[in-house]
Amino acid sequence: MEVAGAGNALVEADVALMLALNGPWPGGDLLMWWVSQTWFWVPLYVLLLVALRRRLGNWARWGWALVAIAMSLAGTDLVSARIAKPMVERPRPSHEPALAAELHVVTPAGRTEPYRGGAYGFFSSHAANHMGIAVLVGGLLGGGWTLGALVAWALLIGYSRIYLGVHYPGDVLVGAAWGARWGGVCWWVWNRLMGVRA
Repeated sequence: MEVAGAGNALVEADVALMLALNGPWPGGDLLMWWVSQTWFWVPLYVLLLVALRRRLGNWARWGWALVAIAMSLAGTDLVSARIAKPMVERPRPSHEPALAAELHVVTPAGRTEPYRGGAYGFFSSHAANHMGIAVLVGGLLGGGWTLGALVAWALLIGYSRIYLGVHYPGDVLVGAAWGARWGGVCWWVWNRLMGVRA
C-alpha cells in the first residue's frame, strides 16, 4: 500500500490508526452520518444560545458573545479551509486509491455514490469549528462540566469524520487543537472586552 507521504513514520502511523478506527459497527453508518451533519445539531445550537442569554444577563453582553462566536467560526474555518487545505494538499483517505480496498466509506440514504468529501483533508474543518465553539461557549457558560460535555461533543464530531472515511486521525487532532486554541483566544478577547478577569 503506497499512500501519499508514505515513508514518513508519522504518516504511516496516522494511516494505521485511521484503518483501526474506521471499521463499521451496527448502526454506525446512519448515526455517524447524522452526527457529522451541521443541521442535526441545530436544537443544541439554539439551546446554547438561550443558555448564554440567561447566563450573560443582558443583551449587550450576549450580542458581544455572538460576535465572539462568529469570530471563532471565521478563524477556524478560514485557516482550515482556505489556508491549510490548499497549502498542504493532503488527499482525504476517501480519495486515496491505495486505501480503497480497506477503507469503510458511507453511502447516505437516497444517494448512489459514497460520500467522499472534498479533495483535501488537512486539517479537519469540522473538528476545528466545533472544538472552537466548544471551548468558547463552554468558557462563556462557566467551564466545568459544561465545557467538558461540549469538548466531548466536538470530539464525537471529529470521530464521525474518521468513521465516514473522510479524515485521518491526524487531520482531526490538528483541527481540534487549532479550534481549541482559537476558541480560547476568542474567549479571552470577550473577557477583556467585558472587563472580566479570566
